[in-house]
Amino acid sequence: MRWGRGRRRGGAGPTVRARAAVRAAAGRLRRGWPPVVEATLAATVAWILATRLVGHPQPFFAPAAALIVLGQARGQRIHRAVEVVLGVAAGVLVGDLVVQALGPRNTGTVLTVILLTITLAVAVGASSVTVVQAAVSALYLVVAEPPTQGLIPFRFVDALIGGGVAVVASQLVDARRPLAPLVAEFRHTFDDLAGVLDDIAGALDRRDDAAALAALERARQADAGVERLRGAVRAAGEALRLNLRRRAQLGRLRSVEGSIRQIDYAVRNVRVLARAAVTLTRSPTPAPPELGDAVRTLAEAVRSAGNALAADLTGQDAAADAHAERVDVAALTAVRAAGRLFTAGQTLPLAMIIGQVRATAIDLLRGVGVDDDATVLSRVDAAVARPGP
Repeated sequence: MRWGRGRRRGGAGPTVRARAAVRAAAGRLRRGWPPVVEATLAATVAWILATRLVGHPQPFFAPAAALIVLGQARGQRIHRAVEVVLGVAAGVLVGDLVVQALGPRNTGTVLTVILLTITLAVAVGASSVTVVQAAVSALYLVVAEPPTQGLIPFRFVDALIGGGVAVVASQLVDARRPLAPLVAEFRHTFDDLAGVLDDIAGALDRRDDAAALAALERARQADAGVERLRGAVRAAGEALRLNLRRRAQLGRLRSVEGSIRQIDYAVRNVRVLARAAVTLTRSPTPAPPELGDAVRTLAEAVRSAGNALAADLTGQDAAADAHAERVDVAALTAVRAAGRLFTAGQTLPLAMIIGQVRATAIDLLRGVGVDDDATVLSRVDAAVARPGP
C-alpha cells in the first residue's frame, strides 16, 4: 500500500511540474511579447538601413547595436541608450582604425585595441556598461570580423544606425500613451499590497501560522514592486520629455513621483505587520475578531490609494478625488477599529499590528495628498485616542 502511494506521487509529480512550467512559460510570453517584437523589428530595420543607405554588404554591427541598446535601455531609456550607442560606436571606431594600422587577429592588435578602448572610455567618465560594450565591440571586430577595405568606418556608421533605430523603437510603444505602463504598474503594486493585507487578515481569523508565513513572504517581495514603480516613473518621464505634445503631463508625473517614498514606507510597515501576525497566530491567545476586519479595511484603503494615483495620472481629477475620499474614510476606519483593541494587558504582537495599521494609514493619506502632514497626523492620532464610531 505504501509503495502504491509512493508510485502515484512519483508519477504525478513530474507531470504537474511540467504543466506548471508550460503555464509559466506561456504567461511570460504573454507578458513579454512586446519586447520580442520590438527587438526583432528594430534589428531588422537597422540591417535594411545599413545595407541600403550605407551600402555595407555585411552590416553586423547595425542589428547588434540595436539589440544591445534595447537590452540595456529598459527603465533607463534615453540616457542609458545614448551611453551604449556611444560605447559601441567608439569601440567599433577604435577597432577599425587599429586594424587598419596593425592588421587583424594578432596579439599586438588585441592588446592595443583593448587598452585604447578602455582608457578612452574611463577618461571620458563612461559608466561600466559603456566601458564593457566599447571593449567587447572593438575586440569582436579584431578577432572575428574581416578588416574594412579602406578607411571609411562602415562599422562605426552601422553602430550609430542600429543605436538610433533602437532609440526610436524604444519610444514608439509609449508614443500614444506614455503614462499607460506607469498607470498599470501603480495598479499592480497597490493590488499586490492589498492582497498581502487580505492574506494577513485571513490568517489572523483562522489562527493559521502557515498562511501568515506565506503572507510574510509575499510582503517581503513587495519591495521589488516599489523598484519597478520607480523604474516606470523614470521611463514615463523620459517618454514625456521626448513627446512634445504631451509634455504638459510632466506636472502630473511630478505630483505622483513624490508619492513613491510614502508607498515605500507603507510597504515596509505592511512587512512589519505581517511579521507580527506570524507571531500572533502562534500565540496561545487568539487574535480579537475585530483585528482581521481592521486589516481588511486597511486593504480597501490601499486599493483606493492605487486607484486615486492612477486616476490622477490619467487626468481624471473627479475620479481621483473620489478615490482619495475613499482612502480617507477606509484608512481612518481601520485606525479606529484597531484603536478599540488598544487596551491594557494586550500582547506585544497585537500592539505591533495596531501600531502598523496606524503607520500604514498615515503613509496612505500622505501619499494621496488628502491633507498636509500635520493635519494627517492630528486626524490619525485623534482616531487612535477616540476610537469610537
